[in-house]
Amino acid sequence: QMQLVESGGGLVQAGGSLRLSCAASGRTISDYLMGWFRQAPGKEREFVGAINWNGNTYYSDSVKGRFTISRDNAKNTVYLQMNLLKPEDTAVYYCARRVGGSVYVADSFADWGQGTQVTVSA
Repeated sequence: QMQLVESGGGLVQAGGSLRLSCAASGRTISDYLMGWFRQAPGKEREFVGAINWNGNTYYSDSVKGRFTISRDNAKNTVYLQMNLLKPEDTAVYYCARRVGGSVYVADSFADWGQGTQVTVSA
């Protein structure tokens, strides 16, 4: 099992930037595909992006070109750089480890962190 702790959320104006961190322990992130998801009030958890063990990245259409996922293997940490934020990006953001299945589906992931709140004001 992997323990994940997200941080870096906060309140930002539209057009601003935030960088989220996902610190892992218990397992090495470089051995897995790590994903970011988000969940807004009253909505299902949705895929944001992911980074594979070989560095390949995947993004949802809604964040492509604005968000960037990276990782620091030495720190066992995954990052989500969010630029040009929009009010519709407001949500709790989670990271998780893929255990099987489609990279775009939350059910394919486990070891969810507690999440970090991102609020974008208009």
